[in-house]
Amino acid sequence: MDPHLRDLRYFVAVAEELHFTNAAQRLHIAQPTLSRQIRQLERQLDVVLFDRNQRSVALTVAGKELLEGARKILELWEVTNVSLQEAGEVLRVGIQSALGRGLLSDLESASGHRLALHAASWNDPSSGLAGRQADLSLVWLPLPDQNRFRWQVLRTEPRWVLLPENHPLADQESIEFADLLDEPFIALPTEAGAVRDFWLGNDARGGRQPKIGAEAATPEDKLEAVSLGLGVCLLAENNVPMYRWPGLTARPVAGLAPCELAVAWRADDIRPTILEFAGRAANGGFSAQAQQASAVTG
Repeated sequence: MDPHLRDLRYFVAVAEELHFTNAAQRLHIAQPTLSRQIRQLERQLDVVLFDRNQRSVALTVAGKELLEGARKILELWEVTNVSLQEAGEVLRVGIQSALGRGLLSDLESASGHRLALHAASWNDPSSGLAGRQADLSLVWLPLPDQNRFRWQVLRTEPRWVLLPENHPLADQESIEFADLLDEPFIALPTEAGAVRDFWLGNDARGGRQPKIGAEAATPEDKLEAVSLGLGVCLLAENNVPMYRWPGLTARPVAGLAPCELAVAWRADDIRPTILEFAGRAANGGFSAQAQQASAVTG
């Protein structure tokens, strides 16, 4: 398989910073995740890209060669992407984490517009809207700074809890949220704001502060944290299949309000294409396709 653009961006960040922690902060991902991706890229290319020791990181000869080519590839893609945007035919759809393979093409067919994916970090609860990297976004409510955005709910579903199979509550078919109040939880990054609070169940805690066992910047981080017994976490029901992992299980949670998946856009964006897309969402024109989203945040 050929490297993805994401892999090249990760590599360039490390090559320019020559520091994995600094590069991870620049990319808004966890440092262990970045290290894994770089090792995977090296295995994929069958070369060593960095000389690493406890004190420093340096590019190898192969790394220097890749850096020159990667920069050209990424620059060419940015130029191409700008050209597509200027053509006025492409709407950029922001989404956090991964999504089902068929979702974007299905939404494209239903909306009548060409769509491009903007992959956003969990550090950005607006999924690219706030920074104008996206024209529309698929997000779990609530949105930050709600006066800046408009949205239309696509679906509503229960919240579940992900926990180890050997957890004392794992043998129950459904778990009362009251029984989870003293459990440590895996939290989204603090930058996620109100969305972090929602996935900690703060709306049902009556002001009681949650115990934070760890923070997770990616689904992989979340899986690892729960697997290590650092805490449990809440998920959207339709996202449960994504978190299937040996030794882990998920159960529905009673006593929690459901979560809402919405298509959102900026309040000051009144382009006809945006309003038409939003109108189709309001009329249920492609809500069935949105059922295929498989991991936005929760």
